[in-house]
Formats: sequence, structure tokens, C-alpha cells
Amino acid sequence: MRLVFAGTPEPAVPALRALLASPRHEVLAVVTRPDAPAGRGRRLARSAVGAVADEAGVPVLTPARPSEPDFLDALAALEPDCCPVVAYGALVPRAALEIPRHGWVNLHFSLLPSWRGAAPVQAAIRHGDDITGASTFLIEEGLDTGPVFGVVTEVVRPTDTAGDLLGRLAGSGADLLLATMDGIADGSLVPRAQPADGVTHAPKVRTDDARVDWTHTADVVDRTIRSVTPDPGAWTTFRGERLGLGPARPVDGGPLKPGELAPEKRRVLVGTAGGVLELGEVRPVGKRAMPAADWARGVRIEAGELLT
Repeated sequence: MRLVFAGTPEPAVPALRALLASPRHEVLAVVTRPDAPAGRGRRLARSAVGAVADEAGVPVLTPARPSEPDFLDALAALEPDCCPVVAYGALVPRAALEIPRHGWVNLHFSLLPSWRGAAPVQAAIRHGDDITGASTFLIEEGLDTGPVFGVVTEVVRPTDTAGDLLGRLAGSGADLLLATMDGIADGSLVPRAQPADGVTHAPKVRTDDARVDWTHTADVVDRTIRSVTPDPGAWTTFRGERLGLGPARPVDGGPLKPGELAPEKRRVLVGTAGGVLELGEVRPVGKRAMPAADWARGVRIEAGELLT
């Protein structure tokens, strides 16, 4: 089929590469978010998907909004059969949805109808799901509500961060998206409506959502930290200043009050409402990440001091 691929961040790259390598499909163009400031110099940089398209010599379209008349005209002129999508980052309007004869097909990193929305992987970890996966579905105007072509499943491991899990799903999801394109091309796939039961939502995770609440139990705090690693990154405060947190792990110890620190020679423990965690890496303001024990020696934690 003649395809126009839409995607923006690194997790969309495996799917684009799989489609570019397929002898059954032709990627006519890539649609991605406009170049954005990145790095310390805040220079404009191409998205991960846009950079791969540039390397492959594929035209790149970067509309500020996919409802722009110039973009709609350019898309129509390409005459795509289908538009596969992975983490594009903008809602596709009806005028664009109607252009390809097989519509727009999204690869979403959950088992729909669970975790519709912008942050399904983070939600799966935060809520303690044992199994998650990826789904391909036909985009409608509703948010992740369209009929499903296929799914793959993935076990959520006890130490998974959102980055770990998303990395695996990006790989297996790329295979699923390619298989979906193949099935649409030969007519062997028909999408099925999502069930009405089991709908959950996963809104975008903001910085405030990544602040750790030590009055939760140790397992909840552990999942919270892992769910926002690496982005936007878990944090707390110590002596009134923000302190970034890497993954921690539940251990025996205590009793400690919620947020209470207990530095030892080679580790630092912190209390929760139920159980104790051993801190991993921490990142003080303006400094690089470091082992918690090294940080504790530098700040000389006093008895009874808290993370808040």
C-alpha cells in the first residue's frame, strides 16, 4: 500500500523503520510535529521520526496543526491508501481522516479499551497491571475509541520503568503495525468494535503528578516512581529544595515515619505509610544524578529529617 506515516518521538521509530523495510508498502511521506527547541542550547531540532525520514530520503511534513488547509492539500495530493500513526502528538481532524481510503490506523500502547489517552504505559505501571500490550485500531474522532485490528501482550516486570516497558512495546508494536498493514492490504483483517466494559483513561502525566507522596504504601510509591521514569521524572523535596528520584526498591527496615530518612553506610532508607524503600539514585538541584548514599554523606542527614 501507499502509506503516509505519522509519528514524532523515539518510540515511533521502530514502526517507521519496519514499514520502510517492507517490500509490500511504500512510505510516501512522514508527518511529524514541527522542529522544537532541544538540549542546553535550545536549538531547533528535528523529531526522532523526522530524522529517520530525512536519512531515508522520505519527504517530511511538519504542520503546526493537521487541520491546516495546506497540509490537507499536500496529503490529498499524495493519494495514500492508509496513514499509520504512532505517538504523533496531535488530534487528526475529520477532513484528514477521510483522505486515505483505508483511513488512519493508530498503534496505541495498551490493550484497548484499557488506558485510552496520552500515557497508557505510565498508567499501567502506576496502577500495578500485571499484563499490558499494544493495539492497532482505526482512528475515529473520539479519543482512542475506534475498532481494533489486532493486539500483542506484554508482561509488566516488577522492576520495569516506563522507559523499559515502552521500549519493549515499541518493538513488538512495530511488528503488529506492519502485520496490520499487511492484513488491510490483502483484505484479511476486519476491525472489531471495542467492548463497552473495561474502559479506563490515561491522561498526560505532568510534573506535579510525578511528586512522590510518602503517605502512600511502599509498593505504591515504588510504582509511582517507576511510572514516571525517565519522563517527567519523580521528585520530592528535602530541606525545601527539589530532589529528583530514580527507582527505589522495597526492603525490610524501620519502623520509619512517612518520608523519614535513615542513612546507613551503603544505602539510604525512607519510610512510607506502610513499609520502607531503599533509595536508588537522586538528583539534587543543579547537579548530576548520584547514588543516594553519596548524596547522604554530602548533606549530613540529621536524625528525623524528612523527604516531603
